[in-house]
Amino acid sequence: MISLALKEKARKIKLVVTDIDGVWTDAKMYYTADGEVMKAFSTYDGMATYLLHKVGIPTAIVTGENSAPVAARAKKLKLEDVFLGVKDKLKVLESLLDKYDLQPDQVAYIGDDINDYAVMQVAGLTASPASTPAFHILKPDILLDRVGGDGAFREFADLILAARDQ
Repeated sequence: MISLALKEKARKIKLVVTDIDGVWTDAKMYYTADGEVMKAFSTYDGMATYLLHKVGIPTAIVTGENSAPVAARAKKLKLEDVFLGVKDKLKVLESLLDKYDLQPDQVAYIGDDINDYAVMQVAGLTASPASTPAFHILKPDILLDRVGGDGAFREFADLILAARDQ
């Protein structure tokens, strides 16, 4: 259950931006004998993008990794805004604000580590999975119950949708 103040913040959301490693994944890198990287994604998080899209809220991925598995997952989910290998996540957020003609308080962001800090200082509603190692630095609005790779993004999306009574 979220507070009335957080519910008010969540009602304003028109775009959800997400980190991937540590949020949609368990933050581990799996390598095959041939050196290919593999990642596991929760289907709950995929369904969250569908549920958000259904009510007109796009999902944008912004990750520091230039990852083929992330690109493949985003393609399967038909996500339009996918930014891989990003060094300056705040700059990407600013471009998304321009693209969608939004104010920062209309954007939700979920991240789990220090490279998410700058964006989390600007976004209107922020969250981190329970597994974040940087809670004391990020100070998100919501510390989720779920860990990265186990539906944390879905939990965040569900909170936003519930605040909108959808």
